[in-house]
Amino acid sequence: MDRGVLFQYFEWNNKSDGSLWKELASRVDELKSIGVTAVWLPPAQKSMDGDHDTGYAVYDLYDLGEFDQKGSVRTKYGTKDEYLAAIKALQSKGINAYADIVLNHRMGGDETEKVLIQEVPIANRNEVASDPYEIEAWSKYLFKGRGGKYSTFTWNKDHFNAFGANAAKPEETGKIYREVNKTFSGEVDFEFGNFDYLMGADVDHYNPEVRDELIRWGEWFVETTGVNGFRLDAIKHIPASFYRDWLGHMRKRFSDRELFAVGEYFAGDVMALEAYLEQTEGATRLFDVPLHYNFRDAGEGGKLYDLSKLFDGSLVQRNGLMTVTFVDNHDTQPGQSLQSWVMDWFKPLAYALILLRQDGYPTIFYGDYYGNDDPEHKLFSHRKLIDDFCRVRQTHMNGEQHDYFDHPTCVAWSWSGSEEDSRSMVVVMSSADEGTKRVKQRPKTKYRDVTGHLGFEIITDENGEADFKCPAGSLSVWCD
Repeated sequence: MDRGVLFQYFEWNNKSDGSLWKELASRVDELKSIGVTAVWLPPAQKSMDGDHDTGYAVYDLYDLGEFDQKGSVRTKYGTKDEYLAAIKALQSKGINAYADIVLNHRMGGDETEKVLIQEVPIANRNEVASDPYEIEAWSKYLFKGRGGKYSTFTWNKDHFNAFGANAAKPEETGKIYREVNKTFSGEVDFEFGNFDYLMGADVDHYNPEVRDELIRWGEWFVETTGVNGFRLDAIKHIPASFYRDWLGHMRKRFSDRELFAVGEYFAGDVMALEAYLEQTEGATRLFDVPLHYNFRDAGEGGKLYDLSKLFDGSLVQRNGLMTVTFVDNHDTQPGQSLQSWVMDWFKPLAYALILLRQDGYPTIFYGDYYGNDDPEHKLFSHRKLIDDFCRVRQTHMNGEQHDYFDHPTCVAWSWSGSEEDSRSMVVVMSSADEGTKRVKQRPKTKYRDVTGHLGFEIITDENGEADFKCPAGSLSVWCD
């Protein structure tokens, strides 16, 4: 069984002191010890806010913290050399490095151009809200601080299809200005009629110059960094055929290695995720956003939520091999536009549900593991229990998984043990009163709760049966 664990090594409110790459390099042994097999690193490219932006308002893909642009040399997380050192440190311990890449939009343009546009309503992007008129769009990206190193390609209005700002009228906000001679893609999510436009200057992925440049950049990036794969940002806003073709090219070009990919298609409808997998011909796995929403609803619903239906409508239930599971991430944490935070009482249950089951590739979120001291949006550490789960993930997930999802407030599953490794496990969780599940394992076998929530031992009878318990509103993980 593949027991890989992905670690998202950042949260939205990491300090803007350039320390993250060095911090990560110093913790590779720690990550290795808990069974982490890959790390998702935040965007390393220079953004419009220099050394303060989280990396999603991308300005220059080729500037990894090397050039004096947008007010700084380093990014929020550090310098290019520190980024490369962190990747090498991970790989030296057998941990893969996945780079977060943002190819949907550009922000922080250097100069404006006159562009003939029509306004498009935010609520229905298939309509037009104005006659054509000119705006001053921030469409020229010249990268003077880089001086043509690595690439002489510069961006202009031909390389975009829509903009979110008019420099001639900066007071205007909340508008989408689509170029008159451009249309939105039919290969994107259909929220708001068409969700091609997200923010900033929207990249035209059908422009041949753009596609050629993004392929050149991808080759340069993999050769420069040696990353093992990608986390793809905002894919519901990018034509599906682009990443099908781009990833296909990258894997052919770098056929000597496996280039992993997982995409952020943030939608609660599993059918939209399945459609994307079909459109891209399985080029990338997807994060299980519907499962995340189920976790949020379970936490908020408490004993009124039916735990037996936790996996209903999830991608992992329908296509576990193409699914990356998660509890929370930088977008869902408090204060963010996609805030859908899983309540802290339910968070240990959610981590057990992704770390201690057979389907999906589970992700640990930096904010859930380390917590933070942010006064406005404090995050609490669940490190102790996550460590417990990761440890027994490596040792006790043997044999067959048997589910006991037969009650609205108390569910369980077990691992039977195998001939090669007899170690076994029973996980019981409750959203209401103390939970009990009658489970059959090996006869006359002693089990203890590795979480420490319950201090007594449970011994199966001569038939291998026992009543496995957990505290109210919590869980227990029983291992022999």
